[in-house]
Amino acid sequence: MKNNLSRRKFLKQSALITGGALVAPTLIPSCVKGVNDKILIGHIGMGNMGSSALKNWFMRIPDALNVATCDPFKDRRIGRAQWIDRTYKEKEIAAPQCKAYRDFKELLERKDIDAVNIHTPDHWHVPIAIEAARAGKHVMVAKPLGLSYANYKILEKECKANNVKFHYGTQQRSMAHLKLANQFIKEGKIGEIHKVDVWAPGRTKQESPQFVPAEVPEGLDYDLWTGPAKMLPYSDERVTAAGAWYQYNYALGFIAGWGAHPLDQMVWAIKGQVKGKYTCEGSGKFFEPGGLYDTINSWDLMYEYDSGLKLHFVSADVAGKNGMQSIRKVKDGNSTTFHGSKGWISVGRNTAESNIPEIQKQFDQFTEDGKTGRIKKSGAGIGQDFVDVIRGKMPETCPLDEAIISDTISHMGNIAIRTNSKISWDPKSGVATGAPNANTIFNRDMRSPYTV
Repeated sequence: MKNNLSRRKFLKQSALITGGALVAPTLIPSCVKGVNDKILIGHIGMGNMGSSALKNWFMRIPDALNVATCDPFKDRRIGRAQWIDRTYKEKEIAAPQCKAYRDFKELLERKDIDAVNIHTPDHWHVPIAIEAARAGKHVMVAKPLGLSYANYKILEKECKANNVKFHYGTQQRSMAHLKLANQFIKEGKIGEIHKVDVWAPGRTKQESPQFVPAEVPEGLDYDLWTGPAKMLPYSDERVTAAGAWYQYNYALGFIAGWGAHPLDQMVWAIKGQVKGKYTCEGSGKFFEPGGLYDTINSWDLMYEYDSGLKLHFVSADVAGKNGMQSIRKVKDGNSTTFHGSKGWISVGRNTAESNIPEIQKQFDQFTEDGKTGRIKKSGAGIGQDFVDVIRGKMPETCPLDEAIISDTISHMGNIAIRTNSKISWDPKSGVATGAPNANTIFNRDMRSPYTV
């Protein structure tokens, strides 16, 4: 049935009736939404990263409204929802009252919400995205993608079946200097690419804390926070941001958590050369045993693709010692360096360099002062890009198939190091060979009832 009352008109009229006060949400199905209606977004995961994304990426979007928060921590979900309401009120923006949810499934039941931004710990990324896709919500998923290849394929199936748009949270695709570098590479400005060097932060100054048992604090649903991961005894340090990053029960560590950014830069530019079979071998180091942290924090990995491309993927501490950064004038803790038959381009979140003068001249326009070579970065456009993708104004700029390609590179490195083996990966079959338990490592069991 056609609905002639748009959400925007409804909110305007309601604001007049209530003297400009914020109105309760009206459950208008998205299927009757007009082109001028605002996209309604729910946020799942309201820790430091989720809160930062909300503030810097989503609150500034003129054609979207943030109407729901969700987190197992009561103070986070309620505090962020109240902040959203206050901000809209201060800016005199008519918006539904933001509602806070403990369980993401309750948020997904809302028919008026069009999309969700998922910024949970890594182990929850894909399971929640699958449920969101089944509910018909467009999904933006923070990097890295997740822990289980089987779930990646389920997510692909559900997005396609439910006409859901996917957006990977690699904000570097929204940065002007990286867009330009990507364009140059695709246009063949540095010729045929034969080698790529990638590095990302691995080691942290933060020491691995010892396990100290404690009572689960009031206001935290620890069972829900743990979700599909193995249930482990509670400790305050376990549920911190660093705890979620560096415990293998929930994540791979920064080999994926930070590696996702420069690896995605490679996939974005030369997808055709990296979407096929490859081998991976190398070495790595872990946190000192005995503490909570047990992920890889230093690595040196070599990949050879059937296309002939060679990839050298290392942590930043290794890149600082092996001469990989020697061609650069400006050092960067993360980078993707493309070596072509005509020259090279090396880009990071804060830098862009090339040995081709015409290209370097164009990169120089982005530097802060023309002297240091540092670039004033901003990836805030990723939120608007997501909304534009939903509206059909632009194609999927951070698509799921490319997220799977880049995330799998980190997984193969993790498997090679943990098994001390040369691993071969075939994306068509989804099978890793070279170690008896390779596929088990890349397809984790999920704790009931948090299965997909």
